[in-house]
Amino acid sequence: MTAAPEITAFFDEATNSVSYLVADPVSRIAAVIDPVLDFDVAAGLVSTRSADAILDAVSNAGLKVAWVLETHVHADHLSAAAHIRQRTSAKIGIGIGVREVQATFGPLFGADDLAEDDFDRLFEDGETLQLGEIAIEVLATPGHTPACVSYKIGDAVFVGDTLFMPDFGTARTDFPGGDAAKLYRSIQRIFALPSETRLFMCHDYKAPGRSIYAWETTVGDEAGRNVHIGGGASAEAFVDLRRARDATLSAPKLLYPAIQVNIRGGRLPPPGADGSVYLRVPVTLA
Repeated sequence: MTAAPEITAFFDEATNSVSYLVADPVSRIAAVIDPVLDFDVAAGLVSTRSADAILDAVSNAGLKVAWVLETHVHADHLSAAAHIRQRTSAKIGIGIGVREVQATFGPLFGADDLAEDDFDRLFEDGETLQLGEIAIEVLATPGHTPACVSYKIGDAVFVGDTLFMPDFGTARTDFPGGDAAKLYRSIQRIFALPSETRLFMCHDYKAPGRSIYAWETTVGDEAGRNVHIGGGASAEAFVDLRRARDATLSAPKLLYPAIQVNIRGGRLPPPGADGSVYLRVPVTLA
């Protein structure tokens, strides 16, 4: 029988993001997936409120956090991975494709302080690690970004932005290194898992006609009725749909702050000469 981890979701409505606390019920060893660092862009104010709520849950449940797992370099929220590592001594892991994202965006933001220890592990496809008595399998699922991975933990898979709920569709592929054909293949890899496998999303925006937020579904439900790729959609049809839809999308409002923090594993840039921390916003003249 496939092991079933204990899963607690934490929804951040400000960024429509879902973070997860995943624990082995036997050993009480846990992982935190995609934690959010709160950021008020208008005030330039950073806080750890959301991450601290996860840490409070860790303490209340008597858990030990061994891993902070990022599904990719997020473009829509800042990561609290570094904060959780500092509080728990957990290791930060992300897909090895992060190197490509760092090479693309590091020069844009003058991030010459990128360090080897911003991430403790860069995962290759198929790597496994232990969460107590439950195995974590790393599945490379690029397409949204080159660094995207999904984590199969027991009977559950945490898919990042690769998929949304069936009534909302799939991830955009117009970021640097994004590729709709690769996303199609990544999703087919997820669809090849047993139909009862639980899938956990990184975001939800409430599709039209749905009044509540939702972030858990199954392989069978996604494969059968996802509005972009369900019901046996062909690769050609999906790529055409995805590219047409991406052409209508605006940039995420936290794109620049998020990328330059997240390529550092959730670490803020070093202070400037005046002792203050600054985030860069590239400007293009119309």
